[in-house]
Formats: sequence, structure tokens, C-alpha cells
Amino acid sequence: MPAGLHDDDLEAQIQLVADQYVPYPLEEVNLDFEVLGATEKNPDTVDVLLAACRSENVELRSAAVETGGLGTEIMDVESFASENAFALLTDQLPDQGIERTIAVIDVGATMTTLNVMHDLKSIYTRDTVFGGKQLTEEIMRRYGLSYEEAGMAKRQGGLPENYLTDVLEPFKEAMVQQASRSLQFFYSSSPHSKVDHIVLAGGSASIPGMDEMLQEKLGVETMIANPFASMSLSARVKPQTLSNDAPALLIACGLALRSFD
Repeated sequence: MPAGLHDDDLEAQIQLVADQYVPYPLEEVNLDFEVLGATEKNPDTVDVLLAACRSENVELRSAAVETGGLGTEIMDVESFASENAFALLTDQLPDQGIERTIAVIDVGATMTTLNVMHDLKSIYTRDTVFGGKQLTEEIMRRYGLSYEEAGMAKRQGGLPENYLTDVLEPFKEAMVQQASRSLQFFYSSSPHSKVDHIVLAGGSASIPGMDEMLQEKLGVETMIANPFASMSLSARVKPQTLSNDAPALLIACGLALRSFD
């Protein structure tokens, strides 16, 4: 955008051009923007980050917060929260991530997000419809369990012997395929031809041996995210339980670290 615009003028200009970048009618979306700074090689313009979300998605989350007796002041974007939380992982990375290209792969319940960081800054993000819910549903189907029972069995064990070979192993292979495909999209759309390290996050990161399989199949050193590794813990916190849940709490930690203007 042109440099030197007052905030009101900049907002008006962005409203005029936003429909070029948002694939929904603007009356159906919530959007915000942030001026990143002067454009490289062009001091007459500034780079502006535009974030947009369907209003119904915002309203659903606000309603969930209100059900808990709270109010919503700020709603962030997952990839930005992941970038904030990345600061909690740098001590666990080679050279603290400086001048390194790190792929953060967060496998949630229904979505897998690839967020590639270079020199501690996010340079690429991609969402894929794939997550741990598929494993839960396969356990339901295979063993005749309810969704709640399948979720509990997935976490605590107690499933038949063939679970590992017939259900879990195919899911792990599918996770590797999704990660590989997302990385190929990144390589094809950027000047980077490889990543130096993979950080695996999300609930499915806790599957035993998942990090070793990714490392073996993709040929990239892989670690499981633990944003609490350098934190002191309250005596009321069970370290083993927190360690098991840590990969799934990466985005929550990023939200907790968010600053307010």
C-alpha cells in the first residue's frame, strides 16, 4: 500500500482492495490488518498483512467463550500463535533456529497445519484436512466403540493386539504422506529446496514412534514439540501428564504469549 497514509485512509483503501484477496463476500468476513514496514527496494510503499476469517467461524468461537462466562477481546490466527510459541522451542533446536529453515507440522483433530519458519520468521503456511479424528473414527468402526470410548482407548490403550498393525500403523503412514505432500507444496512455491528440521506438534505427535518414522521416511531430523521444556512447574502439575499433552498445547502457549496493544 502507499506509504504515509493515515490509519483511517489506509483502512479505507484496504476495504476497497480486500475483495481481491478474500474468496468470500466481505460482508461475510471479519478482517484486520497490520503494517509490516517499508517495502524492500520501494520506499514509497509499505507491506501490509491482511488477515480474514468467515464471520461464522469467529462467532462460533466467541459463543464458546461466552458459555464459559468469559468475553472475547482478541481472536488470533493459528499460524501466528504457532510463530509466537516457536520462541519456546528455540533452545531445543540447532543454533537456536538462527538461519535455519524449520517446518512445524501441527496435526490437530481435523486439520494439519504446516508452518515453515526461516530465521525465526514464518515464511509459509498451509492447512490440510487431516487429523487425529480419522484415527478415532477408525477405532470406532473397527472395534464397535462410541466416539468417547474410542478417544479414551486411543490415549490410554487396552485395544486388541491387531490395533498396532491394522489401524495405528496405516494412520502413521498417512501422517507421513500428508507431511511429505505439504512439504512438496512448500518446495514448489519457494526458493527453499529443503528444511533443516521438523518440529511435530498436535495431539497425534504423541503417538509412540511418530517422530522416528517421519525422520526415517523424510530424511529430516525430527523432534516433538514441548513448549514447557524450559518452564518451572507448579507442584500441582503432574510432569508426565503435561509432557504427554505438551505437543497438543503449542498453539495454546502461543495464544498465552500474545501481547496486547
